[in-house]
Amino acid sequence: MVLYRLCSISTNKAMNLLSNCVKIQNSVSQGAQPNQTRMNSRLNGSARLMLVSDLDYTMVDHDEPENLSLLRFNALWEANYRHDSLLVFSTGRSPITYKPLRNEKPLLTPDITIMSVGTEIMYGYGEAMVPDDGWKQHLNHKWDRDIVVEETNKFPQLTPQEEGEQRPHKVSFYVEKVVASEIMNVLSQRLEKRGLDVKIIYSSGIALDVLPKGAGKGQALAYLLKKFKLEGKLPYDILVCGDSGNDAELFSLPEVYGVMVSNAKEELLQWYAENAHRNSNILHATERCAAGIIQAIGNFHLGPNVSPRDFKDFQKCKVKNFSPAHEVVKFYLFYERWRRAEVEKSEQYFQNLKSVFHPLAIFVHPLGVELPIHQCMDAMAKSYGDKQGKQFWTWVDRLSSTQIGSDTWLVKFDKWELNDDERQCSLTTVLMSSKSEVPDAYTWLHMHQTWFDGVELKEPERWVF
Repeated sequence: MVLYRLCSISTNKAMNLLSNCVKIQNSVSQGAQPNQTRMNSRLNGSARLMLVSDLDYTMVDHDEPENLSLLRFNALWEANYRHDSLLVFSTGRSPITYKPLRNEKPLLTPDITIMSVGTEIMYGYGEAMVPDDGWKQHLNHKWDRDIVVEETNKFPQLTPQEEGEQRPHKVSFYVEKVVASEIMNVLSQRLEKRGLDVKIIYSSGIALDVLPKGAGKGQALAYLLKKFKLEGKLPYDILVCGDSGNDAELFSLPEVYGVMVSNAKEELLQWYAENAHRNSNILHATERCAAGIIQAIGNFHLGPNVSPRDFKDFQKCKVKNFSPAHEVVKFYLFYERWRRAEVEKSEQYFQNLKSVFHPLAIFVHPLGVELPIHQCMDAMAKSYGDKQGKQFWTWVDRLSSTQIGSDTWLVKFDKWELNDDERQCSLTTVLMSSKSEVPDAYTWLHMHQTWFDGVELKEPERWVF
């Protein structure tokens, strides 16, 4: 394998580093997850932005089958925020019902997940998610699940939710709105007489959750912020995002910015009108779901708020601090648009893309085959428009870059493709260097991909990049 000599680090050293990086990446794909017991072990200091978002109808718009607003957010986050900020999902879903949503939608991997309406806090991702045992102990105070089940069984109007939504510190039901308020009052009194200290939350006009008094999305976030403060790593800015009644507690914390997406439900808007309408740090967005989150980032001046997906011409996609992350996100957006025939099929356009790679660069296909990069580019040229009019989207996740020389970087990320109903993922490592003669530009020297554990493709040889 031949690469040109780097200015500040020998080729052999660079390739050895790449080899070690790939070994680590392969071990992660086989389930040996990195240590995630610390809340923000990925960052050395305080997060620039801690974004805390509900999932259903906040981050995820179930009425948008192509998930365009979510894909816009993904590109914005990975290009501008992943390296120094924290993404937290705060959802009513349990770990059991969260997994199928991740398999269905192009969700990024969060640093922390608050689940089951704030009764579970998990660090890390995948099968190796680590629960916060301190939070579980905190919730045991004046809580007895058996007594809650016994008392709620006395209300025939309560229909238990699915088994996957029933958790150690959460008992959940469906109930009609017209009787919800009366049941909540009576049930609360009965549980108090039994010696319990509980909280009853009604949301989405149908869902009723009985939790320990100290639980909830707001209390879970407050607990995390207290831990960050003790570590000396309190985030500089915090943005909370929601659409329903069980998100109201998030907006009650004094140190946060908040956005209610335009499609927020009546119970959250009513809470806002009664409790927070004078709070200038809470925005009722004019955009739905993830688009509303992007709107809030701009409204509160929390950082860049223009997604790379918003640019039709990448020559106009100028950023203050260009980075390898921007380079990767832009490349895969072009790759997607090329195959969807959403960019002009011109020789000059494609030659500009080819110039990203060093002429002697090598691509290691997930099948293990080493290919000269020019051969891969020829294959890509022939693929123009082969996904036109089809469900074909790409996104990157968990993108990180490490500078290993004055002008050299190792970049790691998960590269995803959605091809009709087939989801494909490769763990990707790229060695790149900056172009001294061209500002805001990088040369890709080597690229190595391995299949994400469990991925089985019908036609793996058709995987281009």
